[in-house]
Amino acid sequence: MQKLCVFLIILVLFNACQKAGEMEFKEEKQLKPFEPPIPYKTAMAKADSILKLMSLEEKIEMIGGHNIFFTKGYEKYGIPAIRFSDATQGISLVDFKDHLEKSVAFPAPICLTSTWNTELSYKYAKSVGEECRAGGIAVLLGPGMNIYRISQCGRNFEYFGEDPFLAARMIENYVLGLQSTGTMATLKHFIANNSDFRRRTSNSIVSERALHEIYMPAFEAGINAGAMAVMTAYNQVNGEYAPHSSYVVTKLLRGDLGFKWLVMSDWLSIWDAEKALKSGIDLDMPGETEDGIYSDDDPAEYLRREAPSLIKEGKVTEADVDRMVKNLLGTIFAIGLDERPVKDISYLDNYDEHIKAALQTAREGIVLLKNENKTLPIKAGPNDIILVTGEFVDELAVGSGAAFVDGFDRITLLEALKKQFADNVKHVENPSDQEIKNASLVLYTVGTRDSEGSDISFDLPGKTNQTISKIAKLNPKTVVIMYAGGGRNMTTWNDQVAAILYSWYPGQIGNHAIAEIIAGVTNPSGKLPITIERDFKDSPGYPYLPESEELYTGWDYDLDMEHPVHDITYREGVFVGYRWYEYKNIKPLYAFGHGLSYCSFEYTNLKTNAKTYSPGDDVLIKVDILNTGSVEGKEIVQLYIKDPESTVERPLKELKDFQKIHVKPGEFKTVYFTLRQRDFSFWDENTSNWLVEPGKFEILIGSSSADIKIKKAIEID
Repeated sequence: MQKLCVFLIILVLFNACQKAGEMEFKEEKQLKPFEPPIPYKTAMAKADSILKLMSLEEKIEMIGGHNIFFTKGYEKYGIPAIRFSDATQGISLVDFKDHLEKSVAFPAPICLTSTWNTELSYKYAKSVGEECRAGGIAVLLGPGMNIYRISQCGRNFEYFGEDPFLAARMIENYVLGLQSTGTMATLKHFIANNSDFRRRTSNSIVSERALHEIYMPAFEAGINAGAMAVMTAYNQVNGEYAPHSSYVVTKLLRGDLGFKWLVMSDWLSIWDAEKALKSGIDLDMPGETEDGIYSDDDPAEYLRREAPSLIKEGKVTEADVDRMVKNLLGTIFAIGLDERPVKDISYLDNYDEHIKAALQTAREGIVLLKNENKTLPIKAGPNDIILVTGEFVDELAVGSGAAFVDGFDRITLLEALKKQFADNVKHVENPSDQEIKNASLVLYTVGTRDSEGSDISFDLPGKTNQTISKIAKLNPKTVVIMYAGGGRNMTTWNDQVAAILYSWYPGQIGNHAIAEIIAGVTNPSGKLPITIERDFKDSPGYPYLPESEELYTGWDYDLDMEHPVHDITYREGVFVGYRWYEYKNIKPLYAFGHGLSYCSFEYTNLKTNAKTYSPGDDVLIKVDILNTGSVEGKEIVQLYIKDPESTVERPLKELKDFQKIHVKPGEFKTVYFTLRQRDFSFWDENTSNWLVEPGKFEILIGSSSADIKIKKAIEID
């Protein structure tokens, strides 16, 4: 009896210890998606009831835009005309200046992604949404989320980098932040629009697996977060223009991703009205010609113009139009645009908070790529000279096209540096050799002017490279500040300069953040959401230009529909970004996830809640991070998964979670992760579904894709 009691006590203690051990792991909270104030069924029933009252002519007026950025309203039916506006990084006032006096120019979305801060993505988007409400804007034409496939894409600055998981997490928070204000998000451009070189005559040939693993997850995350609009792309997808394609709209978007709200075309992207009326889209934008902007000889086929004759000829039916109008009205009713005023000028009082969000984005999004001999930060003494030269010293570096936001109270780099360092700053456009040698620190600024409508060379001008090399030889403390929308070729002078700050397009106040980082007031914490290659020929997308054609600038070719359609074959499949460089064993200049800090971090004590898992089990993980530096800083802890053996080729590693943490000097922090079945899966083209194959997997945790600090193996039965 005594032995039995001892055994029972041991058993109870063992179970208690086991439960206590399990309690050491924390499961991540799931995001709660946005829910419109009016449920889907109720909104669609209301749309049905209105639809029955409308004439065919009235319904046709609803399926195309009006006045470039509006939908048709009918006061007698209680249908408001709703206003759209560009873009992801703030509100563009280029086309309409009557609705809002000013809007904050936020850092470019690629800079936002470099923060790896999902909470900041929410605040950033919430700020944009509040300005939309202040201007009476119901629908923001963003976020843009096409994957960074090639460094030369002119719109990379508008998007969220090369990795589908990172983009997805930033996008879902962006959608939640924006729509928390009552402003609708528009996910764009669906899909495979990864180049802007003659975008209207390009055909993206891409596999089903690559679509689901690489190009669709960010859209999926936005849809699961509750986004209420999607915009199709300009390009063809596997031989059919996106807004014409039932495969793209009905199968992929509405079927595989379950999207049920408003689908619109991009502006002037429909060339076959009959196909578009049947594809599954709901709204053709802009829907009509407009004096001074679009002309009567535009090659687009507007749905409002073509639908009556197509119905008369029996090529489409009134039911096709009804479906489109029902989706448009249902979306409007669900978010309550017919029940409340869109414009709310009380949000004008929040601009100070918006500027704070913009500044914090720049602080956390600027990436310190290199810092030899701790050149930065600099503590300038009374006799120190900080020589500033190069481009964009006294003007802002910005991206153009639909994403351009003018901003206000713009701060140039020179102004920011003088505020930080006062008389130590000396600006010389063409400094002499002696002036360069005498400087305590040389800041050389360089950048590119990226824009939609064209792609931009990966290579910088030869003269720029020569100038940087010359300055670096004259002064070993040369720091390059790069303004660009994507990766640029720094190979020729990378080893010669002391430090590189990758600043993207940091917005109207972002130069303050640059000055703070140089001074050490802000500890840099941004990490690359892209891989920067050594040569564009190393890229997974090289070559992609039609034979004998070259890059161009400007808009001359944008509507040249006489140009033959050129195929862009995604031969790399799922091997995009770091996946490609690791698969091909090509060493990039800077790896995905790379970014330096003024402190250092140690990774220890990686544990999982089990060694073997059954299919469908959650894998709980924890790891300790120690700040071994002398200043506080933020670290982005990155978790990758490796499948060592698979029936299909898989990347050597794939990002599946990350956390950004703030750690004081000497402080330990424990970081928790939760991995689910989808994280271990690949898209099986045989079953058109996600598949987990049993076997060994490795959990890899580090500070970049190229710097794995610690790893652990698990088994899935």
